[in-house]
Amino acid sequence: MLSLLAAAALLFQTQTAPVLTNPAPHDQDGPIATASDAAVAETPAQLRMREALAYSNPMPRGAPDRDYPLVAWCDALVSGHVKLGETLTDRNPEDLEIIRLGKLEAADFRGALAAARPRESAATRAAADAAAAEASGRWTAVLAQTDEAARSQAFGLFFGLPGRCEHAARRIRENITTPPATLKDVGLESVGEDQAQ
Repeated sequence: MLSLLAAAALLFQTQTAPVLTNPAPHDQDGPIATASDAAVAETPAQLRMREALAYSNPMPRGAPDRDYPLVAWCDALVSGHVKLGETLTDRNPEDLEIIRLGKLEAADFRGALAAARPRESAATRAAADAAAAEASGRWTAVLAQTDEAARSQAFGLFFGLPGRCEHAARRIRENITTPPATLKDVGLESVGEDQAQ
C-alpha cells in the first residue's frame, strides 16, 4: 500500500500546468474557492530550479539522454504501468487514481511527441521508437503473468518516472533548444562537490 501511495505522489509531481487555487472571480456554478492567496502558480524561477534538479539526478539504466527519445521512453513506461493496472480485477480507489493520472501523463507525453515530431530528424525519431520499444518490453513479462497477485504486486512496486520526463516533454513541446539549467545556474551546488575539491 505504501508503494502505491509513493507512486501516486510521484505522479502528482509531474503536473505541467500551473495550479490555480483561486480562480478569477466571475459567475461560477459550483464551489467557490476561498483561499486567501490570489492565485498560486509556479514562477519561472521555480520551474527553472525544478528543471535543474531533475536534470541533475542520475537516470535509470537504459533511459535515453536526449529529450525526444526520453519522452518516448517515459510514455512507454507509464503506458505499460496503466495497462498493467487495467488487468487487475481488485483495484482499490488508489489504484484507480494512479491509473487515471498515468493516462493523463501518457497523453501529455504523446502530445509533446506529436508537437515535436516534425522538428526531429529521422535518426532521432528512430531512437525514440527504439527507446519506446525497450521500455514497453519491460512490461511484457509481467503483463503475461497469469497470477493476478504477482501483477498487482508489480503494479504497486512501480514508483513512477524520473522528474526529467516532465521537463523533457515541456522542452520538446515548446521547442526549447537551450541546455537545461544546471544546479550551479540556479545557485545550488551538488552535494559532495565542495568536499571533493
